[in-house]
Amino acid sequence: MDLHGLRMVYRRGELDESQATSEPLALFERWFTEATSARVPEPNAMTLATVGADGRPSTRVVLVKSFDVEGIVFFTNYHSRKGRELAANPFAALQFHWVELQRVVRIEGRVEKVSEAESDAYFVTRPIDSRIGAWASPQSEVISSRAVLVAGAARAAASHGPHPPRPPHWGGYRVVPEVWEFWQGRPSRLHDRIRYRLHEGTWVRERLAP
Repeated sequence: MDLHGLRMVYRRGELDESQATSEPLALFERWFTEATSARVPEPNAMTLATVGADGRPSTRVVLVKSFDVEGIVFFTNYHSRKGRELAANPFAALQFHWVELQRVVRIEGRVEKVSEAESDAYFVTRPIDSRIGAWASPQSEVISSRAVLVAGAARAAASHGPHPPRPPHWGGYRVVPEVWEFWQGRPSRLHDRIRYRLHEGTWVRERLAP
């Protein structure tokens, strides 16, 4: 298969310093709102990169469920591969790719667990099938077939009824940003890249070469 001709011309927008806010969260909120308004599929989907104790990186797509000045929050099984890697190395990188808007946001920072109260509050808002699934799936473990999941879900539903509590091995993580980068595709591959890095409690804004 010849992939040489697969390319896109980027003309949707621009990002100059006059459009870049003094703090990155305000720009992220604006871009996130624009992605939602543009009906980008799952605008809250982000790639999460972690590194285990063996030094090998891994990525997966997760959904951000909240963000504010404290950080960016997602939920998962603490016993999953990402959970084990975050226990060994509590730092992560995130990437949002809004293809339709020709935009990327990259974030790097340390990771901490959210409080049990915050995890409980979010868990009860999930659909019942998702709450049962949190009990049923030994996430990232090898299983013999899909029947294992189906049987596990049946047992969990029978055991916990219509109001399953949050499993102790399931909850939220908060990525506390130390670096943000906003990328806007531009013609001739002369893309706009604005980076914010935290220095002594203040965000330093700078332009990067594409």
